[in-house]
Amino acid sequence: MTTPASDSTVNASGASGSTAGTAVAAVDLGATSGRVIVGRIVQGADGAELHTQHIARFANDPVRTPDGLHWNFLELYRQALQGLAAAERSAPGEIASVGVDSWAVDYGLLRHGRLLGIPFHYRDARCDLGVAAVHARVPADELYARNGLQHLTFNTIFQLAAEDGLLEVAERALLVPDLFNYWLTGVEAAERSNASTTGLLDPRTREWDLELAEAAGIPARILPPLIEAGERLGQITEEAARVIGRSFDVVSVASHDTASAVAAVPATRPDFAYISCGTWGLVGLELDAPVLTDEAREANFTNEGGLEGTTRFLHNVMGTWLFSESLRSWEPGATDAQRSSLLGELLAEAATLTGPAPVFDANDARFFPPGDLPERIVGWFTERGERAPEGRAEILRSITESLAVAFADAVTTASRLADREVSVIHVVGGGSQNTLLCQRLADRSGLEVLAGPVEATAMGNLLIQAQALGLIAPGLAELRAVVARSTAPIRYIPSSS
Repeated sequence: MTTPASDSTVNASGASGSTAGTAVAAVDLGATSGRVIVGRIVQGADGAELHTQHIARFANDPVRTPDGLHWNFLELYRQALQGLAAAERSAPGEIASVGVDSWAVDYGLLRHGRLLGIPFHYRDARCDLGVAAVHARVPADELYARNGLQHLTFNTIFQLAAEDGLLEVAERALLVPDLFNYWLTGVEAAERSNASTTGLLDPRTREWDLELAEAAGIPARILPPLIEAGERLGQITEEAARVIGRSFDVVSVASHDTASAVAAVPATRPDFAYISCGTWGLVGLELDAPVLTDEAREANFTNEGGLEGTTRFLHNVMGTWLFSESLRSWEPGATDAQRSSLLGELLAEAATLTGPAPVFDANDARFFPPGDLPERIVGWFTERGERAPEGRAEILRSITESLAVAFADAVTTASRLADREVSVIHVVGGGSQNTLLCQRLADRSGLEVLAGPVEATAMGNLLIQAQALGLIAPGLAELRAVVARSTAPIRYIPSSS
């Protein structure tokens, strides 16, 4: 069952009230699409609220070339500049700063300020070569003890190790949002929350582990200076300003999208778990220190950086990729809007199905590459002699149940490994709109689920800038208080049936 949360107010986006004055802009780059969103701080009846305006949305479609799968990086940058130009036209002279966030791990290599090649996509198969190369130099248990990261074949350390000769000539490696910031300002720097996903950052000191880099065969010289979220990088260059229409500040935000999303979890008590549910479902806890035990390594939990020195102790689950890639297989010629509409129809049909839904391992590596996911899901069951789901609606119901099981199990495991009790699960991001998934998560976990905000990443991005500009009081608690006043999560109660 679902009920509106009684202790929250309605999102101010588009609501009445003054929105004149200082504004900030977020460039939020996801693995399937990018957005430009403008935010303003408005004083409501109970305090500061965030009002948001969606300015632009654009597709992020990878490109396969003979040497592998790449991001269409120049097009992303062009679209981001066009989006910022539209933002400037919507609020002439009001935008004070912009912040850029994106997915983690992927990067560009620079020499003399020029990009060496097209950045690879983390789903490219070359990553497997890097795993073997690194583990030949640094055993897996030692690697975890030093960087605290779950084993994912696409971690930056493995990708860098798979480079074919480029590390010998590269002068700098910049993660995706850092590369955007470099093109906007000319400043080479790495924001710590995203740097923590590389496998080259010490989770205790939050500094580069230069000895580990060299041991893994990665020249330490390519690692840029580290900065904190909330630091001013500089003003937009003349070249970019000519496209946008004006120059303003670039502020370093929690540039890993999950870090910004977790910052915007509207938690009002400390015993919460979070799921940042998009292409990936990032399931975990916010802790004061990393958990670097062998048990955590064996459970494949990661320790990544958050705001104010916090640790995001979490586990990756496949997430809404299973839905979107299934729809892409069924309707290859459809637009994103058409697929989204079809997904809603099929999920509504899936919710009416009776009887136990077939459950598969959502973390099985076979579901990671692009391609015909429905066929692979059916194959998972037939290989085991189990009944496979039939038809589109039942396959989506099977995906929903499998994700709910994986999410609930990850929350339970995180609670045990960190010795932290959990009483509520906050689901933020696009997956928070999936009512069937949220309800089944509540049922499977036996815990209350609070869903929303959908645009948590952009909200975290915008509010970090607002704090840097002095528009709201500093501190993570105040940031979350603004989110809680600006959104109305949907509450899902475990069903007794």
